[in-house]
Amino acid sequence: MAWSETPAELRLLSTFSWQELKHHPWRNAAAVVAVMLGVALAFSVHLINASALSEFSQAVRSVNGQPDLELRAAQGTFDEAVFARVAQHPDVSVASPVLELSTYAQNANGERLALRVLGVDALRLAPVAPELMPMPAKDADRFALFAPSVIFLNPAARELLAGDTVELQSGVRLLRVTVAGRVAVGGGPLAVMDIGAAQDLFERGGELSRIDLQLRAGVDRSAFIRSLQSAPDWPAQLRLSEPGDATQRIDQLSRAYRVNLTVLALVALFTGAFLVFSVLSLSVAKRAQQLALLGVLGLTGTERLRLVLYESLVLGAVGSVAGIALGSGLAALALRVLGGDLGGGYFSGIAPTLHWSGTAALVYGGLGVAAALVGGWWPAKSAQKLPPAQSLKGLGASLGGPRSHWLSLALLAASGVLALLPPVAGIALGAYFSVGLLLVGGITALPGLIGLLYGRLSPWVAHRALPLLAVERARRVRESAGVAVSGVVASLSLAVALTVMVASFRQSVTSWLDVVLPADLYVRTSVSAAASDSAYFSPDFVQRVAAVSGVQRVSTLRVTQLLLNPAQPMVALIARDLQDAARALPLVGEALAVPADAIGIYVSEPMLDLYRAKVGGFFEPLSPAFAAALTNSNIPAKRFFVAGVWRDYARQFGAIAIDQADFVRLTGDQRVNDLALWLTPDASEAAVQQAIREVPEQASGAGSLIEFASASQIRTTSLRIFDRSFAVTYWLQAVAIAIGLFGVAANFSAQVLARRKEFGLLAHLGLTRRQILTVVAGEGAAWTVMGSVAGLALGLAVSVVLVHVVNPQSFHWTMDMQVPWLRLLGLCAAVVLAGTLTAWLAGRAAASADAVLAVKEDW
Repeated sequence: MAWSETPAELRLLSTFSWQELKHHPWRNAAAVVAVMLGVALAFSVHLINASALSEFSQAVRSVNGQPDLELRAAQGTFDEAVFARVAQHPDVSVASPVLELSTYAQNANGERLALRVLGVDALRLAPVAPELMPMPAKDADRFALFAPSVIFLNPAARELLAGDTVELQSGVRLLRVTVAGRVAVGGGPLAVMDIGAAQDLFERGGELSRIDLQLRAGVDRSAFIRSLQSAPDWPAQLRLSEPGDATQRIDQLSRAYRVNLTVLALVALFTGAFLVFSVLSLSVAKRAQQLALLGVLGLTGTERLRLVLYESLVLGAVGSVAGIALGSGLAALALRVLGGDLGGGYFSGIAPTLHWSGTAALVYGGLGVAAALVGGWWPAKSAQKLPPAQSLKGLGASLGGPRSHWLSLALLAASGVLALLPPVAGIALGAYFSVGLLLVGGITALPGLIGLLYGRLSPWVAHRALPLLAVERARRVRESAGVAVSGVVASLSLAVALTVMVASFRQSVTSWLDVVLPADLYVRTSVSAAASDSAYFSPDFVQRVAAVSGVQRVSTLRVTQLLLNPAQPMVALIARDLQDAARALPLVGEALAVPADAIGIYVSEPMLDLYRAKVGGFFEPLSPAFAAALTNSNIPAKRFFVAGVWRDYARQFGAIAIDQADFVRLTGDQRVNDLALWLTPDASEAAVQQAIREVPEQASGAGSLIEFASASQIRTTSLRIFDRSFAVTYWLQAVAIAIGLFGVAANFSAQVLARRKEFGLLAHLGLTRRQILTVVAGEGAAWTVMGSVAGLALGLAVSVVLVHVVNPQSFHWTMDMQVPWLRLLGLCAAVVLAGTLTAWLAGRAAASADAVLAVKEDW
């Protein structure tokens, strides 16, 4: 008669589960730790990213205010004559003009600090962005906000720039301004000044960066936008966008990095599910007779299934609660020490505070519990199917008979199909599921692989007793072996895949740097592309540098920002000498001949995915940025011809290279941001640098605004930044491997201790303690060798998906696959050594004198 499902019986089932967990703390601790670390890492990554994005969004809202619409140019600034036209529109309530400049300020110690300068109209600003309103100091004139060369600093800027005067950079000149008060807006360092004063100070007369618009009540935004853009004389280079688009752009910019980091953090949780599976599978196998006795006493198969699931639920719940607490602590520590970008560089300049989310805690805690329940499902099914009569006699306690290989083949085939799917909302969901199915399919195929390979190996060791015992046990109990090493296979395969992916990326970046850094010496004054319009070199300065003794040749580069799509991050427009594009750019494929009536451009790989650029076609989205110039030069508005594609690992969301002569002809802008210098063979690099710093054009002290770097220095710095960006990846790999090895240790310890009778029988047959330990260590080696081989093979397969699918779909660029064989073989050897040592240590306890006495238990 089966037990009824009353609360009393449920409490009894819970008691059985609790007693099992209580009497085997170390074995179950492995599963709890795995779940805890998986939840902690994933939750901490979520908190860090959410806090940084929230802080950035809040800073954007404070600086930009709350207008209904923002009017910007697709490229650079636009004529302030547009302001009068928009401000007088009957549907516009308030129009606030803004001149926005990114530049550098020099503090009292001579250090250059990035500073954002906003020129505003204080009479129109309050309704749109009240936090930007200048507040004069007590001793300042009340009309100081309209005075020339006067700025107001926010708290972040005030903390960095002490004193009543500040020097701002314009070109390679330093402009002295007076600090007359403050603004309340938060975020990164910011200075506010009168818009007319900003135009005069930075020589931007008649230019605006944006106009913030508030519409009258009841005006439909979409209809207003259509009415303006459909006007026959409306400038084609102007863009109207929602104020939230700035936050959306940074979300787009960092989304791939955040998602990949979160998926990587969930690797530990994925490994934890396999560890729960192996721990509970062993538990069911060891307790087969106990479960059978419960079955004889009336416990049904369904109730035995629930018994094991209760155990997995407890493991998952304990691990999840501990993981949420640990993840919160890790996130708070990372935000304080590393900031909000975790090496990605997307939120630099932001110092976020922790934004704890109860909803996220429930979600990630639920993932931990779900992973534990998934890991416990198959052992629970095994407990359900135990035949009571046979199990009481010591039969039927195996982990299951041979499984069909068709399931594994189906999973592997499905993973291949999913890898071919396109991304969803810019996220490589199909590829991530492909990796998951590939791992599950490979791990389910482990028993068959063990039987196949060790079946071939068995005849080779048939005449050597100890190796034969180790190999035959691995072959005969391949289901147990597959369970024991499943955690190692999962963690090792992902570690191998990530190692290959990072090595491939690093080697591709190194090769890319070799192409883009051909000169001996590089000169710049702008560290950031955002400051390229304020920190620049004039044509006269370039000519003087070319005349410096020791300089053989000078090549220039100009970088500006393009807003092709308000919902996407800015695209870089790079003007340089492209007469020989194959040598100047790391092209992917051959460069095409440019038609005589077109302007040739070369797009980076992200432009193909994000803007549907096609090699050999015309790129229409670029035309509005140069509409006026194209009209004046009688060039058809769509004649930007895509002559080739190049790799650019510096700009994730696209770059367009155009010949410098075409850029100057279209814009009249002869400023440059970077100089590449080829030196004569007898030139002294130090002497050349000193001569450039002393170019007469510069004002006193402005030589400090110029930065020099050799190709080797840039390469070293770039690779150091690369390694820092992937530092979190290395740590997550190490955690996953540690969890897998912890699982092997727990499994071997449990299995070896459960085989005390077997070892006692071997001792009765004449084997010494040393020989028994050799057999146990040989089994550990045999199992972990198979785990390492399977992990290496699966890892290489996963790396193909990461390199050729996940990376292009997430970051929109390609790379050449590189396999660091020595590193991978060393990793596999370390896993085998750890598994062998673990088995040997566990065998020392089991092969004691008590093992001989244990044989009497069956007499």
